[in-house]
Amino acid sequence: MRRCFELARKGLGMTKANPLVGAIIVHNDRIIGEGYHHEFGGPHAEVNAIRSVKNPPLFPESTLYCSLEPCSHHGKTPPCSMLIQQKGFKRVVVSNTDPFPSVNGKGIRYLKDAGIEVELGCLEEEGRHLNRRFLHYINYRRPYVILKWAQTADGFIDLEREPGDQEGPRWISDEVSRTLVHKWRSEESAIMVGTSTILSDNPSLTVRRWTGENPVRITMDRNGRLSDSAQIFDGTTETIVFTGVQRNYAGRIQLVYADPSYEMVDVMEELFDRQIVSVFVEGGAKLHKSFLESGLWDEARVFTGKMLFTQGVKAPEINEEVDETVKIGETKLDVYRNKLN
Repeated sequence: MRRCFELARKGLGMTKANPLVGAIIVHNDRIIGEGYHHEFGGPHAEVNAIRSVKNPPLFPESTLYCSLEPCSHHGKTPPCSMLIQQKGFKRVVVSNTDPFPSVNGKGIRYLKDAGIEVELGCLEEEGRHLNRRFLHYINYRRPYVILKWAQTADGFIDLEREPGDQEGPRWISDEVSRTLVHKWRSEESAIMVGTSTILSDNPSLTVRRWTGENPVRITMDRNGRLSDSAQIFDGTTETIVFTGVQRNYAGRIQLVYADPSYEMVDVMEELFDRQIVSVFVEGGAKLHKSFLESGLWDEARVFTGKMLFTQGVKAPEINEEVDETVKIGETKLDVYRNKLN
């Protein structure tokens, strides 16, 4: 099953609103086929695993391992549960059920009704962690939210700067950490920053130090403070702007009207409706604070460097114990998880 998880992770950032799924086929304790869900709309993991087997007559004597319940409905692809039956499998091992309404136990039931032995719950907690974005999106009807920031050893995320002021030491984390952030961007559905971050840094919010698709760019610009020349308006990547001002942009930019009463929970509902499964929030301090105070966050990744600012913009505060700590060069990475979600 852990091999299934390894395969499934290869689809991070590519499956969009679909879960991460890996599958292997074992005959006499030897893997004879394996596959994973490569991209949204493409063949499922079970299909790819079955296609990879060079000796199909072995299927009835083999066990299919799958990280998530095989589907039982006609979507963009035919039902995997029906294919498993047709190929003659007698035993299937599954980590987690799929809570998607069109599946949600129906795939398991189909296999059992077909006389196939099904073992459910293998490494269940690890399977849930693998698909925490998808499971959260389906169960809570909002995107899985990951907060990220870098802070100095004395607890600041930036110097006090005016919009457009590029002076002063701002890179707190090291080169390896910055590359890791681009990898993270490639793994999530969307990336979000606040208006002040765009005014100060004019980020492109794209994947550059890693191979992968650019996430959907999101920002809040209630009062129309952002210039049309900002990089996020270059039209090259899908961008969503929550604003209370009517604007006209060229390219792949969508406006969502947000009046003064529009709150973060409303933003989450809109993103759910747009099938945004996960959001990577990179700042700034005001936006992070909004997520932390509303409780609408699920994971926080905090870099702490050795640099000292002595004054500036204070880092956000999290009322959770550190779940995991990793040393990256001279930078420390602390991972927090919202225990209330």
